[in-house]
Amino acid sequence: MGHPDLLIMESYSVLTTVYSKEKPEYLRQCLESMVNQTIPPNEYVIVEDGPLGNELEDVIEEYKEKYPFFKIIKLKDNSGCGVASIAGMESCSFDLVVRIDSDDISIPERCEIELAEFENDHELVVVGSDMYEFEGDISNIVSLKTMPYSFDEIYKFGKRRNPFNHSTVMMRRSVVQSFGGYAPIRRSLDLDLFTKLVANKCKCKNLDKPLVYFRTGQSRIKRKKNWTNLKCDLSVYKRNYRIGYINFFEYIIIAIRQFVFFIMPSRLAEFLHTRLFRKKAPSKKF
Repeated sequence: MGHPDLLIMESYSVLTTVYSKEKPEYLRQCLESMVNQTIPPNEYVIVEDGPLGNELEDVIEEYKEKYPFFKIIKLKDNSGCGVASIAGMESCSFDLVVRIDSDDISIPERCEIELAEFENDHELVVVGSDMYEFEGDISNIVSLKTMPYSFDEIYKFGKRRNPFNHSTVMMRRSVVQSFGGYAPIRRSLDLDLFTKLVANKCKCKNLDKPLVYFRTGQSRIKRKKNWTNLKCDLSVYKRNYRIGYINFFEYIIIAIRQFVFFIMPSRLAEFLHTRLFRKKAPSKKF
């Protein structure tokens, strides 16, 4: 149970998008982690990004029947995470929105901790956190992905990389939407959104606690190494250059870095990605 003095905190929605290639058991683990929060969600919006198949539909229907706060949005075609996220944000009933990917798992206290941040600072727009990365079973933690914590650190970091772990964030929907919200793109939608908010000096922070278990593996690196990802990333950084968030020299350096990553062998990319951008997971978990 959550702390009694926190039970009167602001209501919040959870938003998850699902598409046909997700595994039903992963989705179930995700949903279980959210419905069993110490302060449970007031609403859970699931966007079905096109037809899902019977197994995924059965999982979603099971939770919808069990929990009356589930709201299911069905898109006729698979249009990508950007379009699905737009539909989801528009369907959320509450101003605070939690994001969680359909194969990730939140710790039980995650939302209580993030709600406390918004309770303590009413100007806050986004709060995220560090996260554990695991392969296979949740007990097999392979690394810890840390993030910049203060706004100044986030602003500087966002010039070259995504300053938030998407699956860890709680956001103030009204402010996010006032800056255009998610873009209707298939990839890099979180990079696009968060750098846009940071460039516009929206108040945000990351917590130095891992609040989410993020499912990873070498296949994730392979999925990122394609023309769609490359073009979407570069289009975001080009936008950031146009609005003055980064200068031309920074844009060129980023473009070179992205292209080198694209042509690099997957094994080497995985090795460098782990050595440069990850920390060894501590033996004692949060």
